[in-house]
Amino acid sequence: MARAARRGLQPYGPRWLQQRLAQLLPGFPDSPLCVAFSGGADSTALLAALARLPRPPLTLRALHVDHRLHPRSGRWGAHCRRIARALGVPLAVRTADIARRRGESPEAAARAARYALLGASLAAGEVLLTAHSEEDQLETVLLQLLRGSGVAGLAAMPEVMPFARGWLARPLLPRSRAELRAWVSAQRLAWIEDESNASLTLDRNFLRLQVLPVLHQRWPQAATTVSRTARHAAEAQRLLDELGEADVARAACGAALSARALRALPPDRRRNALRYWISAAGRRPPPSRRLEEIAGPLLEARADARPRVAWEGAVVERHAELLTLAEPQVAAAEAGSGLETAWHWRESPTCTLPASFGRLALRHEARGPLDLEALEALGPTLTVRARRGGERLRPGRGGRRRTLKNLLQEMRVPPGERSRLPLIFAGGRLIAVAGIWLDESVQARAASTQRARFLWGESG
Repeated sequence: MARAARRGLQPYGPRWLQQRLAQLLPGFPDSPLCVAFSGGADSTALLAALARLPRPPLTLRALHVDHRLHPRSGRWGAHCRRIARALGVPLAVRTADIARRRGESPEAAARAARYALLGASLAAGEVLLTAHSEEDQLETVLLQLLRGSGVAGLAAMPEVMPFARGWLARPLLPRSRAELRAWVSAQRLAWIEDESNASLTLDRNFLRLQVLPVLHQRWPQAATTVSRTARHAAEAQRLLDELGEADVARAACGAALSARALRALPPDRRRNALRYWISAAGRRPPPSRRLEEIAGPLLEARADARPRVAWEGAVVERHAELLTLAEPQVAAAEAGSGLETAWHWRESPTCTLPASFGRLALRHEARGPLDLEALEALGPTLTVRARRGGERLRPGRGGRRRTLKNLLQEMRVPPGERSRLPLIFAGGRLIAVAGIWLDESVQARAASTQRARFLWGESG
């Protein structure tokens, strides 16, 4: 523990972890906690220390994800069950179905599948705890540097962030792997050694086994100092997000953006605003080349050109002076005047519509434009239907009620697109148009604490 003493840290253990969680989580110890438990030394140190804290008031459980990538993965799940049982912590095992996207590494595909399962298993308000250490942060920063990432990438892993219906926290980022392993050994706890961690074909393993030992010989405090750099980058990214949020708010027309307002921004702020808009909508940020296309040629194209830029999982289209963001759409859409369906949104956050209308989803989001409390007050059932004519809503706070026809004409939405926009009603009143406009009655305000967003994309 000499290294911890030099850094002014208490020795690792339940007392330190309790103080750390109190710093990170304003609701601690009342917030329910869920540990992502792999069975390795780090997650064993996290779960065992938490298990030694008083329960109640602490509410604690664990989740283990079986990726089915190793012939012994079933034994690892059994090991995790034994450890959790010995610690008196409820544990659930989830089995991943890993599907690699084109160009995606096995490591990235497994990570995506793992977090998808963890997120789907998280209860409302629950905090998912992962056992990432100081060295994990160092590896992440180096990998991001080698990939040419910007400020957001160099910020690496935040200590706390919104996740699924709750939060994700990494309380062990200030601790080293050596400290955690020493504590687990002192507690006489067994852990899993994953043989795949020795494979040099994976980038992170190559860094861990071949590069970091050399770095640590020359710079013993490399993990600590690079973690500090990540915190500086995170602060810078928060400022960029605040600027992007303000620029997007000025350019916003519902969920769409005004091309005219974006063109008025300097190129760097324009790219930042677009990046923020895309990320805030829950889409994967575009590669640099695609972002340049959106910020340049797409915005400068003729008004009747209807340009589009697509990348994996998203597409930005410009209809005259309006930019919209969605999943890749079905190219040809049929008119669907007969659409009318009930959406029990509390029971199912996704509403699948006929093929020409795509799919609607309601996603909880910390900065979303929809006030969930206002939506709750309208009841558990919404009605989704196509245009019939005469629909009105109030898209601007304090403004007048507008006909949907005039809004669509002003934004020069092509007639073929207008007929396939799903309209969302509550008690006969129009409250949203696809993922584009929200009525003032359900728009989030500064004091709104529960927020969400309607998303509209292709079905399936």
